[in-house]
Amino acid sequence: MTGTNGISTRPAARPAAPVPALWRDLLRRLLLPLLLIVAATGALGVYTAQRLTDRTFDRWLIDAARSLARQVRFVDGQAVVDLGRDAEAILAYDVVDSTYFSVRQQQRHVAGHAGMPASGREAVRYDDGQVFDAVFAGMAVRVAEVTVGSGDSQARVTVAETLVKRGGVHADLLLMLLPLGLLLLAAAVAIVLALRWTLQPLERIAARWNERSHRSLQTMDLQDVPRELRPFASALNDLLDRIHRLLLRERHFAANAAHQIRTPLAGLQLGLSRAAAAPDLASAKAVIAELQGSTQRTARLLQQLLALGRLDPETAFDGERATVDLVALAHDVGALYLDTALARNIALELVAPDHPVPAAVQADLVGEALGNLVDNALRYCPPGSRVEIQVLEAPPGLRVADSGTGLAADEREAVLERFVRGRGAVGDGSGLGLAIVREIAELHQAELLLEDSALGGLAVRLQFNPPAPAP
Repeated sequence: MTGTNGISTRPAARPAAPVPALWRDLLRRLLLPLLLIVAATGALGVYTAQRLTDRTFDRWLIDAARSLARQVRFVDGQAVVDLGRDAEAILAYDVVDSTYFSVRQQQRHVAGHAGMPASGREAVRYDDGQVFDAVFAGMAVRVAEVTVGSGDSQARVTVAETLVKRGGVHADLLLMLLPLGLLLLAAAVAIVLALRWTLQPLERIAARWNERSHRSLQTMDLQDVPRELRPFASALNDLLDRIHRLLLRERHFAANAAHQIRTPLAGLQLGLSRAAAAPDLASAKAVIAELQGSTQRTARLLQQLLALGRLDPETAFDGERATVDLVALAHDVGALYLDTALARNIALELVAPDHPVPAAVQADLVGEALGNLVDNALRYCPPGSRVEIQVLEAPPGLRVADSGTGLAADEREAVLERFVRGRGAVGDGSGLGLAIVREIAELHQAELLLEDSALGGLAVRLQFNPPAPAP
């Protein structure tokens, strides 16, 4: 964006979001359920205790009402209550609450306090009476009511009590939540400490990895690593080991490649100097002809180095495998070397069945490997030799056999390494052809074998796994 003064302005970058700490995330996931469980347990405990307390007080009121109902008798259908002053004092006595009672027969007040409520809220019915909340004499009371007699000779006995004791008990029950809160706090502290102590091995592993691995890529000792963290630490060690091997491999490759390229480049430079100093055109053309061959060899070397650089046995096989006909593949690769074989007076033949031979491979890489095998055979066989490209079945594979001088058995393992050639090798080879073939075989999980040829020379066999049957 450009401002009015012509100066380009750029919007301010947003600050990066903070990375959450693992122990805080675990604490949140553990503490929230714990809080809910403790809160639910406390609420359920208080509710249950309050309900039990209310039922106990209700039973006391009903028992008092039943005791008063035993003092009611009927004379000519009329309810009569004979309570002396002492009995009324005992019935109404309570140190904390105020107690009231009454006896009614239909609409007639028989005894006790007049105007007692006959119904109210939060009614609970028991087998021998009912209890409900009401207001009497301007105070909230809990009322218990029972009936005595039957028919026209029936009376209703009511006992009411204020709620001071009940409120005190309810307050005491609510105080039970305080220990639960302290318990929750103690549990939170214990969880925090446990998480910190549990995650300390991870922090130690990270610290040790940072201290030792950045410079040396040295693996860590797993003796004091907890069992649950050993897979994680082992994976780190495996990664460090693979990176270390990869770096060594690349350093070795770079050093060898630089050494191999230095010689042909020096030859090219010397040849150019000779051509420039040639006394006549014929001498210059002769030097240039030599340079042409040297340039071709250098180009071949660079091509092999690039092909080798694309291959990495340490990584997964990224190319998609497809079912390829090895007969057609061998025919196409062999056709590319017909002119070279004719120029060197070598018979190049394809020995293959009349039907396709399928194999699950990457065609480009297998074609590169087969081309290197054919090039090696043509390069090291003397004129008049014979080279066969053979397509094998069950399991599918490719073999290049020649009638050359062969290769000693004690050299067959060594020549698979980079820049290594046999003792009797002549010519301008680079020692990379078989190394490329070996790495392509490893990427395909194929078997590479160097063996004696029925033609009298060397045979190199590349054997693949059979393709999976179609569903």
